[in-house]
Amino acid sequence: MKSIFSSITKSACSLICQECSIVFCKHLFCTSSSTMAWRSHGEDNTSLVQNLFTNNIIKSEEVRDVMVQVDRGNYVKHNAYMDAPQRIGYNITISAPHMHGHALELLKDHLKPGMKALDVGSGSGYLTVCMALMVGGGGKAVGIDHIPELVEMGRENIRKDGKQGLIESGQLSLVVGDGRKGWAEGGPYHAIHVGAAAPTLPQELVDQLAPGGRMVIPVGEEGGDQSLDQVERGLDGKVTKTRLFGVRYVPLTDADKQLRIYS
Repeated sequence: MKSIFSSITKSACSLICQECSIVFCKHLFCTSSSTMAWRSHGEDNTSLVQNLFTNNIIKSEEVRDVMVQVDRGNYVKHNAYMDAPQRIGYNITISAPHMHGHALELLKDHLKPGMKALDVGSGSGYLTVCMALMVGGGGKAVGIDHIPELVEMGRENIRKDGKQGLIESGQLSLVVGDGRKGWAEGGPYHAIHVGAAAPTLPQELVDQLAPGGRMVIPVGEEGGDQSLDQVERGLDGKVTKTRLFGVRYVPLTDADKQLRIYS
């Protein structure tokens, strides 16, 4: 088994995950532990997050501690503590825990207290809550989704998780809208996370990045070459884009097409 993993690691550090069907990221194999593979399942939220941390998927105590506070079991009905995406209705999934951890690691320096964050395709509300906790009471996290029922489900999940105070204080808000256009009235944002693949980089999202801000977004045509890209706006306003690794995501599209195609 070790020789198989060693061979895979040498030949490709970015593979499609056969379980999660979204992404098999290089960080899942390129670790000092040849036995961890991509399995970080837990029996409860605490053990799930600890396994992700032990397996070096979550790398910082900051991200670990936030994910421990947000019980995934309140955001998904089935197999909440498996390291795999799960269907949550309306033809979408909640991402695998390793992808949530990876996104938060990429954005953590832009989710400091007092900063503002945007979660495009907020779905269950899980990641938006994590972002809200990281930016603290002086900050703001906005989750946007184009299906009203999903937004209401997200709010209910947040109530179940005992995080209603985040909404009541204004530290977190979930809104209905076309995420491809962002949510300009809440910007500019220090951190933007996009949970579906745009065929090209949406300029309206780039425009909503604050100076010094960072966006993590999958880019590429459905069924084609996709990559997870990191987009940054310098303090001088200059925008740079870095391709991180190959991924496979569902497309960032309109509500009607989503419900029609993924039925």
